[in-house]
Amino acid sequence: MAWSALRASRLRSLLTILSMVIGNASVITLVGIGQGTQRLASENLDSLGTNVLFVVPGDGRRSSTARPRTLVLEDAEAIASQAPSVRRVAPQISSNQVVQVEGRSTSVPVYGVTPEFLLVRQFDMERGRFITQADVDGSRSVVALGSTLASKLSPNADPLGQRIRIGNNSFAVIGVMEEKGSFLGENRDEVAYVPLGTMVNRVTGRDPTYGVSLTVISVEANGPGSVNAANFQITNLLQQRHKMNDFTVRTQKEATAIVNTITGGLTILLGSVGGISLLVGGVGIMNIMLVAVSERTAEVGLRKALGARRRDVLLQFLIEAAVLASMGGVIGSGLGLGAVAVAAAVTPLPAFVGPGTVLLTVAVSGGIGVFFGVVPARRAARLDPIVALRGL
Repeated sequence: MAWSALRASRLRSLLTILSMVIGNASVITLVGIGQGTQRLASENLDSLGTNVLFVVPGDGRRSSTARPRTLVLEDAEAIASQAPSVRRVAPQISSNQVVQVEGRSTSVPVYGVTPEFLLVRQFDMERGRFITQADVDGSRSVVALGSTLASKLSPNADPLGQRIRIGNNSFAVIGVMEEKGSFLGENRDEVAYVPLGTMVNRVTGRDPTYGVSLTVISVEANGPGSVNAANFQITNLLQQRHKMNDFTVRTQKEATAIVNTITGGLTILLGSVGGISLLVGGVGIMNIMLVAVSERTAEVGLRKALGARRRDVLLQFLIEAAVLASMGGVIGSGLGLGAVAVAAAVTPLPAFVGPGTVLLTVAVSGGIGVFFGVVPARRAARLDPIVALRGL
């Protein structure tokens, strides 16, 4: 009987279902985007390695632009030689520089690194070679380019062997890095890598107070089980050297926990925004059902006069509301899954929605229909059959 009543007012029922379709599609799409963002961040952090630590200047309470230049090359050498739980150390100096070749120029990050950078940060070469220790010791004017930067500087030719200018210095291109992608807003494929010695002697210069000041020290522990020990040893060693806590040691696990907290909050926020659409759809169901009760007063009175109990009338109108909401939930979830699939196909974001989320959304949609259908159903069930039959 509920289904027949809904079919009798097809246009009204379709418009009511449409409001629930929009709400469910919004929830599924936004949650899928939020979970995709969380997965992308986790994958990028995992690409750093599970046993990597980062030592940066400052006590962690200052912004990156206000950090002191207190980490020096001697700190990296001390960590490599005196921390038993450390396998490799990769000191790094970062600076934004203008890179030019044949009239084309762009401003990109330039990293002064050592050969250990490739292993500690888990980068690979696409072609050519990376920086060697001989390049660092001899301050050779050689550079390895990120894949995007190489394509931008030499769109129609192989950049290997070409000479480019970084600042006021000429460098020979010796290699192109394998594509790595973006991480925390930085495109790691649009970076130039030069020997650390060359960076100090020809690009950034030495700090008059600290000497060879480093931007970050990347450290690889002996294994995932040695990360905590390496963290303890590095902290104690640098405290002894600096006589103060003017540095911060971060592990990959800590970074993952922070990012997961942020992206998890983002997912909840997006889902809540979509949930507002579901509530609006529920209000629409209540409105339509109230109108239906007013229009079908005589029908309700006739049913009650023929012996229908109050709960029979209540159940019929609740079923009508639940059917409208559930159909909207199923159709909206299908559209939402389609939108998530399109987002995953045309963007780098690995958007996805688990089956549990879909089932929960449909269940919530049906629950909203029942909840907002209670008031109209109770009004219909309480109608006096004598008063209702006067409308015949």
